[in-house]
Amino acid sequence: MSDLNQSPSPKDQLDLVYGLNDRPKPLVAFLAAFQHLLAIIVPIVTPGLLICLALGVSKEDTNMILSMSLVISGIATFLQCKKVGPFGAGLLIVQGTSFNFIGPIIGIGSAMVAAGTPVEAVMASIFGVVIAGSFIEMGVSRILPWVKQLITPLVTGIVVLLIGLTLIKEGLISMGGGYQAMSDKTFANTDNLIMSCTVLALIIILNRVRITWVKSSAILIALIVGYVLAGFMGYLNFSGLEDAPLVQIPTPMHFGLSFSWSLFIPMAFIYLVTSLEAIGDITATSKLSNQPVDGPEWMQRIKGGVLVNGANSLLAGLFNTFPSSVFAQNNGVIQLTGVASRYVGIWIAALLVILGLLPAVAGVIQAVPQAVLGGAVMVMFGAVAASGINILSGIHLDRRALLIIAISLALGLGVAQVPQILEHLPELFRNIFSSGVATGGIAALLLNIILPETKK
Repeated sequence: MSDLNQSPSPKDQLDLVYGLNDRPKPLVAFLAAFQHLLAIIVPIVTPGLLICLALGVSKEDTNMILSMSLVISGIATFLQCKKVGPFGAGLLIVQGTSFNFIGPIIGIGSAMVAAGTPVEAVMASIFGVVIAGSFIEMGVSRILPWVKQLITPLVTGIVVLLIGLTLIKEGLISMGGGYQAMSDKTFANTDNLIMSCTVLALIIILNRVRITWVKSSAILIALIVGYVLAGFMGYLNFSGLEDAPLVQIPTPMHFGLSFSWSLFIPMAFIYLVTSLEAIGDITATSKLSNQPVDGPEWMQRIKGGVLVNGANSLLAGLFNTFPSSVFAQNNGVIQLTGVASRYVGIWIAALLVILGLLPAVAGVIQAVPQAVLGGAVMVMFGAVAASGINILSGIHLDRRALLIIAISLALGLGVAQVPQILEHLPELFRNIFSSGVATGGIAALLLNIILPETKK
């Protein structure tokens, strides 16, 4: 990470077609924005779709949640690019629904549904926690230097790796057809495996193609092919479109608001880690835009970017969708196009809001069988785990670091696989350690403080 702590020298600067403050002509800006859209639209809607399918949310409410995912992502992208007062980094940054929160929300939400809590009440608790947790991230944006000393790359890498590894189970369930397929005894039947494996194989094949834009859109292209295949096999279900309005009017607190401590503890910890992930993504975008990656200007960009991360999660909770974070995908598109103009981001934001206000878009997405989605999410969840490995590879893995990694992964994955280990603990401790990510993350944080670091 040392190269991210110094301003780019002239020889390191990217040869940009349009710099940060250049204004491309409308057609050029639209085409550049459309390429970003191809890379981000699937990751934006996937977390919400997986959560709704796992918890049994109605098709009408799922449609609204997916629509709001697009609208809220568009608002956040606008703030990041335009920079309004202290809000935003002032860079070409795309923000969307975060994968980091899927595991705790599905795990604890499913337990609440299984205990007899109505789905609407579960969603009210989830969105209440999303709002409460957003203040943690907004607070972090004001004290970033102190937080970076406490939560080091070692802790961040372990938590991100745990998030990815604990999500693999959800990916496999999706490949087999999802929780509905489990209940109707069609889980992992031949049709589901054909659809999911076709999508997975296509993503691998498309990443071997030498055309860069095909690689960056591999997941979307594979899902479109899987969508068509599902249509031929008779698995497309457009019932979610039957009662959908022509325009989706944002409705704040549709489910009401409630709160759950068992969900808040792991979510709070993930909000902290997501803040630090945003630092890396914003720094990378700054470097690609030929902007400083150290000093006061860089720090202001970081603070503004993380502040929008939190503020937009607050907005997401109010408008019935899930926490958002800075996306790394747009950095690849900046390299591909040579367009780093933040005004392109305003076009991206407008496209996301327009798509979100058209319920037909969410309905078409919702029609895709979960097995088709499963082939793609296995790659996405694996990419989250790989991101954690990438963070860990950038630090010196001495005996101390390896011990912290070993204990944290063992505890985190152990609790995720055998939650019965907690059943005789007091309720407070069950709430704190019920998530494997929270257990492993807390272990990593404490061990990082307790075990002295060897001076180099």
